Amino acid sequence: MSQHAMPYDSHRLRELAGELIVNIRELARAGWTPATSSNFSHRLDDRHAAITVSGRDKGKLREDDIMVVDFDGRAVGSDHRPSAETLLHTQLYARFPDIGCVLHTHSRAQTIASRLFAGSGHVRLEGYELLKAFRGNATHETAIDVPVLPNSQDMSTLAAQVDALLDGGPMWGYLIDGHGLYAWGSDMAEARRHLDAFEFLLDCELELRRLTAGH
Repeated sequence: MSQHAMPYDSHRLRELAGELIVNIRELARAGWTPATSSNFSHRLDDRHAAITVSGRDKGKLREDDIMVVDFDGRAVGSDHRPSAETLLHTQLYARFPDIGCVLHTHSRAQTIASRLFAGSGHVRLEGYELLKAFRGNATHETAIDVPVLPNSQDMSTLAAQVDALLDGGPMWGYLIDGHGLYAWGSDMAEARRHLDAFEFLLDCELELRRLTAGH
């Protein structure tokens, strides 16, 4: 496909690739993307998203490691293979025009919390000042339930489960059992804020469990 035939703005793609790479490298340095895991994307326009190519070391990404997919999860303009979990990104863009960025990480706290709370199907975060980091929350006097979904290699099944959760009202992230966290926002800055808040609060919940064990 020639440069002129691209069905998206290639200049915008380069800008987004640069922003993604800078942020992903920071997350990789924090240890949240072990063993080439995790995937990250940003809305490109109303039909396309920029997303990380499958299987790359997220701490060493280059511009060619960011590809374009349509909202059905298909590669556009390249032979690269998108992440197997691309559909979990694009379903959010297709459903919510105000979602601009989706971040999926595998930190230790996220993964442990996903195992610990899988049986209850959610992690309740309540009374924390940092709950105000999530868009729409103006007080610590609230609670949010972070869903924990069963892991599956069938992305269509997982996507359908996420769709059902999204029907229940606003949410900014979910866990997959034994896997990690999906978080999103209107742009990279908001998605990072939500991701960082989830990480801190999940770590708090795990530490509270440890400190109160046996009491």
